[in-house]
Amino acid sequence: MKKRHLIWIIPSSIIIILTIFFFIYTGIYYHAEEEAYNSLTSNSDVTVNKKDSYYFFDSVSETDAIIIYPGAKVEVESYAPLCMEIASDGVDVFLIDMPFRLAFFGGDSADKIINKYNYENYYMCGHSLGGVFAAKYAKNHSDKIKGVILLGSYSVDEIDMNTLLIYGSNDLVLNRNKYLENLSNAKNHTELVIEGGNHASFAYYGKQDGDGELLIDRSLQISKTKNAIINMVLGI
Repeated sequence: MKKRHLIWIIPSSIIIILTIFFFIYTGIYYHAEEEAYNSLTSNSDVTVNKKDSYYFFDSVSETDAIIIYPGAKVEVESYAPLCMEIASDGVDVFLIDMPFRLAFFGGDSADKIINKYNYENYYMCGHSLGGVFAAKYAKNHSDKIKGVILLGSYSVDEIDMNTLLIYGSNDLVLNRNKYLENLSNAKNHTELVIEGGNHASFAYYGKQDGDGELLIDRSLQISKTKNAIINMVLGI
């Protein structure tokens, strides 16, 4: 009996320890800066709606929408300024609030958008780890997704659709070797390197551990990113 009890105690202890570690790990994350919340306020051009698990930046568009997967352990509101800029230029944006702030647990989150709304063209966009899972979703739903936008990220799967790859020249978080190894997975890609940009400055959550210094204004990195995205989606 004692041996049987021991068999149950050891696995239970491991599960408890792992559960505690998981909640400690996911409980430490990058918080959105105060400035980011200013972009969650509706204006004359864009209506911002908070849903259960996403933000909807509703512009004049009735045909084009971008679904954004945030980076790992980053508060979702950090991406509001980029979303507002894109929407202000006429493309609707859905910003996904991932479970535990990890796209690993919400890779199919785009389903809830595509199944509810009726846009002609959907684009998947993701930052860092969010980009990996955004590309994976596009790969698995190529009949529904028109293009992919990866910010400081790359696709580990082959995707045969219009793909925009954007990263900062001073991004020290992005694994350049992995990026180059996987570059051929994006069969039809365009690259934009933002000179002086870094990994964290696609959003407003401060400096990320291990990242390079931002050598330009953060608003400029976001503006250049927005311009490239609008050019891809609207051709302007």
